[in-house]
Amino acid sequence: MLQRAGNTNGSPRPPRRTPASRLLSPRLGLIVLGLFWCVDGLLKLQPYFFHHFASGVIDPNAAGQPVVIADPIIWIGGLVKSHQSMFTVLAALAETSIGVGLLVRRTVKPALLVSFAWAVNIWLTGEGLGGLFTGTAPDPLTGVIGTAPLYIVAGLLVWPREPDADTTGSRFGMLGERGARLAWAALWLGAAALWLVPSNAGGAALKSAVSAAPSGASWLASLQSDAAAAVVHSGITITVLLAVASAAIALSILWVRGARIALLVSVSISLVFWVLAEGMGGLLTGQATDVGTGPLMILIAILLLPLASLRASAISRAPARAPAVTQTEASRA
Repeated sequence: MLQRAGNTNGSPRPPRRTPASRLLSPRLGLIVLGLFWCVDGLLKLQPYFFHHFASGVIDPNAAGQPVVIADPIIWIGGLVKSHQSMFTVLAALAETSIGVGLLVRRTVKPALLVSFAWAVNIWLTGEGLGGLFTGTAPDPLTGVIGTAPLYIVAGLLVWPREPDADTTGSRFGMLGERGARLAWAALWLGAAALWLVPSNAGGAALKSAVSAAPSGASWLASLQSDAAAAVVHSGITITVLLAVASAAIALSILWVRGARIALLVSVSISLVFWVLAEGMGGLLTGQATDVGTGPLMILIAILLLPLASLRASAISRAPARAPAVTQTEASRA
């Protein structure tokens, strides 16, 4: 039989670059990630930080920490306190420079490397390592490990690879297909576990979390107040459902079945959490330091959508089985 044009060696044809695949391309992810960094940098120029960068952002993260973590935070806070305006401008320049670096093709890799280092710095000084060592369980409504580590995960996913980017793993940067699945599953399994911690379960915990969220606008405060009142009597049911949903999102990405639905559901959940529990990252308060965990979780979910069209690694890499030889064919031979 004649082979089709463009496939003369009998090998499978590479997947077509559809408009949807271009929409979910790592390059577009880089642009969005760069814009997030630019926004974070510009947020540092709000008047609040020129006077409260140390007391409002750094110092609170030392509370409840072990000495080995608290002491460096306190030392950095004291250093910043004497020159708050200078450090505020430097932080703004650093983050906007990272963002611009991600938007320019030639500087993407250096910008990503700098972003990883800067994110680690933010995670320590600005987020207290997500509160993981304070003895208090993090609130899954506002992120399992904080915002800064999500910048690292997103950066690893969009790390530029070689031009032969039609291969499965290269679509997911330095993490590869398996690493992308495991990272996403870890985030959502962590959230599922946190929902079952007594301090996060129940109506009182949900109401407190939503009521304490920043707003900065009357319409958002009213929305949060209504949501807090709605969950107070059915909090246990809601937290159990959220724990189950989080586990399902994590396991679906590992088992592949239902991965697309799970990722889209995660986008909806992250959006609701961002609005109600994060107050849109506090962007309307004049005191926001970043866009919040919600937009980053949504970005990562969208970057992982191509996983839904892939078979499980073991299945996709299994060699094709040779067709069985019938008795008639054997006798003819």
